[in-house]
Amino acid sequence: MGVTLGIDIGTSGTKTLAIDERGGIVANASAEYPCAHPRPGWSEQDPELWWKATIETVQKVLSAGTFKPADVKGIGLSGQMHGSVFLNASGEVIRPALLWNDQRTAAECDEIERLAGGREALIRMVANPALTGFTAPKILWLRNHEPALYEQLKQVLLPKDYIRYRLTGAYATEVSDASGTLLLDVARRKWSGELLKKLDLDASLLPACYESPEVSAQVSDLGAKATGLLRGTPVVGGGGDQPAGAIGNGIVRAGVVSATMGTSGVVFAHAEEPGFDPLGRLQRGCHAVPGAWHVMGVVLAAGGSLQWYRNRFGEHEVEEARKRNVDPYFLLTELAEQAEPGSEGLFFLPYLTGERTPHFDPHARGGWIGLTVRHGRTHLIRSILEGAAYAMRDSLELIREMGVSIQEIRLSGGGSRNPLWKRIQADIYGQDVATVNSSEGPAFGVALLAQVGAGTFATVPEACDATIATVERTPANAELKPLYDKSYAIYRRLYQSLKSSFQAIDQL
Repeated sequence: MGVTLGIDIGTSGTKTLAIDERGGIVANASAEYPCAHPRPGWSEQDPELWWKATIETVQKVLSAGTFKPADVKGIGLSGQMHGSVFLNASGEVIRPALLWNDQRTAAECDEIERLAGGREALIRMVANPALTGFTAPKILWLRNHEPALYEQLKQVLLPKDYIRYRLTGAYATEVSDASGTLLLDVARRKWSGELLKKLDLDASLLPACYESPEVSAQVSDLGAKATGLLRGTPVVGGGGDQPAGAIGNGIVRAGVVSATMGTSGVVFAHAEEPGFDPLGRLQRGCHAVPGAWHVMGVVLAAGGSLQWYRNRFGEHEVEEARKRNVDPYFLLTELAEQAEPGSEGLFFLPYLTGERTPHFDPHARGGWIGLTVRHGRTHLIRSILEGAAYAMRDSLELIREMGVSIQEIRLSGGGSRNPLWKRIQADIYGQDVATVNSSEGPAFGVALLAQVGAGTFATVPEACDATIATVERTPANAELKPLYDKSYAIYRRLYQSLKSSFQAIDQL
């Protein structure tokens, strides 16, 4: 048996799976870890947590008994995008990594746009505006606020690429994840020497950059000893979690769009050309398909809003779920189903960690609007599900506005596994939604990339065509379209009405 592994370094945990040459999952394992928030708007993790979770999950997959280490023909890596792992000359981590949802770098984003010659000039260089979650502002933040550590800095890696380094000893990345650093010339698929010069950043801080299915390194003696993998096992470039998840959903041609409702929410569309939007309203980057690009909208706390509610107010459901051996989210959505569509005029703004698309506002705050004495927990929970879907629709509307065809919407993430949330998404998007035979997202996507790297398939689209199929469709309820269209219009106005208040709150 020839298998490939996919390893996904997520925000809340790491998942490792093995697939065979037909795309069948033969083993999988996951491990969770915490995220630190030392100040409001800050989000950090110790990269050692990712490495320990990688060792644990790879060992579990290898010990499943369905294949041997010698059967592993390649490994693909995926992970949370934009994070910053800062290493010194000895390859040691010098501080916790700043994550994709960290909002401390607003001043550095302004600095980048000023040094680049303005937002439009920056977008012409790297296809995107400066956003607080991106990696480049994090490097400048280190330089501005922790200069003693910046003096030690010799290498900056993305989360999945730190795992590559620990597995192989190589400093390397690939174009899809590198697109989210703000330092890649997306149109030319290489580091932007022009922007690096303007920011006074040494190009040696950045690793070699590969295409996603390209072999980037091999497992080292140390990596083999730690995990049980064989020395010399090829490791392909892989992909950032969203491009990799798009591969796992078969988003490799125009017209098919993914809507991923995970901790963050992402709407992702394939593009044949890099394209530019002078306003920078959507992220653009290299796809994990060589020679292709993507356009992407991001909601920072989509599924994360429901997770927040579960953690803060769902203690009873968590305990009951433990007794019944079920997912606590299903108990919460059972309550939500008792509320009418539209939550009787209650709106939830899912801006718990600021917001990216379409507002690019690190000061945005979450909240319920429209509370009355009639509202209870059922409405609160349903409004969270609806609020996250409204936020995702913001991105879908922008994609449509930019002329990108949306013939099919494929759901993934936790929001694709819950019947109520699937119906809510279809109704709010105003379009039928579909799910595919693989629900493993990024880990499955990079395992497919490893199959291409190993020569099982000639191209990424060929690998997706051979292994991915639509298995279920959830129709939009036409009777609810007038209600949700009217409600969405109100939702869109709420941010504009509260924007100045958000900024004032941030100054308290």
